[in-house]
Amino acid sequence: MEIRYHLTEEDYLNFNMFHVKNSKAAMHSLNIQRYLLPVIFIIAAYLASTYGDLPFVEAFVIYFITAVLWILFYPKFFFRHVKRMTMKMMKEGKNEGMLGDHVLRMTDEGIVDSSANGETRVNWAGIVEMKEDQNYIYLYNSGVSACILPKRDLNDVAGVRNYLAGKIKSS
Repeated sequence: MEIRYHLTEEDYLNFNMFHVKNSKAAMHSLNIQRYLLPVIFIIAAYLASTYGDLPFVEAFVIYFITAVLWILFYPKFFFRHVKRMTMKMMKEGKNEGMLGDHVLRMTDEGIVDSSANGETRVNWAGIVEMKEDQNYIYLYNSGVSACILPKRDLNDVAGVRNYLAGKIKSS
């Protein structure tokens, strides 16, 4: 089976956002940052009232409101930061082999992804996981990298999904 597709910066950015949102490590980091700082805010309220001349209730209300706002809005900031950093990293390197036109050939042995800059070969045993969202199929060959297949370029999404699922399970 052969698939021709085109990857854009937006496709790569979408993969990174998908990966972060589905990564246990990233979500653990988000939750630590999201909930630990509000605890520090409450401790700061206690310290401000104990060592300052601010009444505890007043300090607690101020810091409590800050903590609640932090808990509500930090995830949006976190994901915006990930997106911004991904875009910066893409701009600082040469991405010709990663972006642009690709041809993915699926054989009995594995996949061969060809672009203008070369080829990448991965045996079926090297595909550790297949994940999917509304717009893409991701063939993970490690914990942090994947072959990105945009569904917009697939003639038969269900057929490709079933073919890949059979090959990945049997390896």
